[in-house]
Amino acid sequence: MTTQTTEKTLLGRAALVTGGSRGIGAATALRLAREGADVAVTYVNGKEAAEEVVRAVEALGRRAVALRADAGDPDEAASAVSAAVRELGRLDVLVNNAGIGALGPMESLSPADVDRVLAVNVRGVFLTTRAAAAVMSRGGRIVTVGSCMAQRVTGPGGTLYAMSKAALVGLTKALARELGERGITANIVHPGPTDTELNPADGPYAAGQAAATALGRFGTSEEVAETIVHLAGAAYVTGAEVAVDGGHAA
Repeated sequence: MTTQTTEKTLLGRAALVTGGSRGIGAATALRLAREGADVAVTYVNGKEAAEEVVRAVEALGRRAVALRADAGDPDEAASAVSAAVRELGRLDVLVNNAGIGALGPMESLSPADVDRVLAVNVRGVFLTTRAAAAVMSRGGRIVTVGSCMAQRVTGPGGTLYAMSKAALVGLTKALARELGERGITANIVHPGPTDTELNPADGPYAAGQAAATALGRFGTSEEVAETIVHLAGAAYVTGAEVAVDGGHAA
């Protein structure tokens, strides 16, 4: 007779999930907690939703805190890290999940649209990651949420968004080299169409997105979170792009 163990892979670790009030971020925060981690989540406008995530994490027996931080603001992007360390005592895992999209023909996008998307999706990720790397010890984990559109774009209208997410691939690979000697890993996860509040599986554009995948369906936030949290515990995977996209890039 064999006995299955339920060892928590991240017990005693502390994680920061940016944009953790809903969708993939919220699912990741809960999954991290189930694996034993204490969790800080950032939000901009979703204070009540973020506090719900905190309560759900605490119900799992872990510490949690919600921090208001706009990834598009350079000071707030970096200060989220120091706030998480202050509340949790340390930082072992960073999940760069906060991001925005501005879809449409290039000529329809204003300079303000370009600046905002790049500020949140690229500059904010860089600044948060830099601050996190400065306080992480050996064994730290950085996981960034990219997009299936960084690997394959199936139609027009996504130029700005795809560009911003493709930049994170270069960041991740460079981080793996820069931080590898310290035993810190950096990886990027590319979700495909995922059923969230912002992109529901029954939305007006859902049929085309589902049809672009090999499995013919949207993924769930939990399916993406599963891979993110696996990478948060993996010691010998770094510089990798991992698609959780139902075959979008196949």
